[in-house]
Amino acid sequence: MAASPSSRAELRFALARKLGLSPKPLLGERVEFIWKDKARFKHLSVHDFNQQDAMTSFGVSVGRLLLHATMATHPINSISATSLRQAVLSNANYVDLQTLLATCWAIGIPVIHLRVFPLDTKSMHAMVVEDRGRHAILLGRDANYPAPVAFTLAHELGHIMLGHLEGASAIVDLEESTEFEDGDPQEQEADEYALTLLTSTPSPDIRTNISQFGARALAKAVLEAAPRYGIEPGTLALCLAYREKMWPTAIASLRHIYTESKPVWNEVNSIANQQLDWGQLNEESAEYLHNIMLGSDD
Repeated sequence: MAASPSSRAELRFALARKLGLSPKPLLGERVEFIWKDKARFKHLSVHDFNQQDAMTSFGVSVGRLLLHATMATHPINSISATSLRQAVLSNANYVDLQTLLATCWAIGIPVIHLRVFPLDTKSMHAMVVEDRGRHAILLGRDANYPAPVAFTLAHELGHIMLGHLEGASAIVDLEESTEFEDGDPQEQEADEYALTLLTSTPSPDIRTNISQFGARALAKAVLEAAPRYGIEPGTLALCLAYREKMWPTAIASLRHIYTESKPVWNEVNSIANQQLDWGQLNEESAEYLHNIMLGSDD
């Protein structure tokens, strides 16, 4: 194949499609990313602009593949957090990761967890990609319990529903926001949207009747209180952690709240594998997307 000009051209175009590159530079000139400068980076900690460009083009390319294999719906970008919460609770006790994933797929927003990242950059918590009024969500952060990932997903939904992608191909969240200190009003709005969706209020007032307690006691308390508040127990524990600045205890309580510890990405991508219409992709694109979702040590 190396001796065939047509084979080499086919390889260049395949790489260009998958990585969001302009095909011409692959002839030996300087590599150029197609979607350069069209993404907004939140909590910017990566100062290498080439890595930012690579992340943007990679994410937009993957997002477009996902949208191509996802049933199209009317573009949705203005559902309030309260309305979305009410819709979820009509068939569930809580808004949790599983119901959020089901809601996203139902309204035509594909969600996957990336198991492959561009270059060596793994600081991305999540990314929202926009293409012709439709959106895809790429999760980068992983956890062994669903509540932290549920907040990340709800936050990205907030970016979509609040119209934050206007004029941009993508929004990239590089770090998790635990404080409203970065001066970015869009991040605060997305956090408040996520909290309202998960708890019914943008500022949940979670209190305890004792000041000293351990992870096991906290787990027992939130499991008992969750049905009264209509808040998923793990989320309830994290809300208390945010209010009282007691993250180690809350994170430790998750192992007592959930029946088992397991990588959340597996559930996210298992659902995506069932929901995607793989027949809409050619063999090469389908294999590429499978590899991104499953990862590889090769």
